This record gives sequence, C-alpha cells and structure tokens, in this order.
Amino acid sequence: MANHKSALKRIRANEAKRLRNRYQAKTTRTFIKRLKATTDKVEASDLYRKVSSMLDKLAKKNVIHKNNASNKKSRLAKFVAALG
Repeated sequence: MANHKSALKRIRANEAKRLRNRYQAKTTRTFIKRLKATTDKVEASDLYRKVSSMLDKLAKKNVIHKNNASNKKSRLAKFVAALG
C-alpha cells in the first residue's frame, strides 16, 4: 500500500484515467462496428468523420498507438470508398 499522500492521490487519479480511457476506447469500438454495419454511403461518410476524430483523440492521449489509429482509419476509409 502507498505510504505518501501523493502516492494515494496518484492511485486515485490513475484509476479515474483508466476508467475514462476504457470508456472512450469502448465507445470508439462501438462506433466502428456501427460504421462497418452500415450500407448507406452518406451515413457511412458521416460516421467515418466521427470515428476518425475519435481515433485521433485516442492516439493523441496514448490510449492507442498512433499507427494503430492510422491503420484503422485507412481501412475504414477504404470501406467507405467501396460503398456504392
């Protein structure tokens, strides 16, 4: 167990950040699934913009690696482009 007040505060702050990161990552995954399930190009392009922004934010905060975000965005962009 932590011996200093600052260490106890770190534990609380880290837990709060962990939960926030988990929530944001899970929400992004849900939106990705929603995007992959859509067949309408207009709706897909709107969703793609939102998902792309979410992935950028996760990468910026180091929740996911920047290359991982870039890879996902690239694949989703190909998917949206292929919709007719």
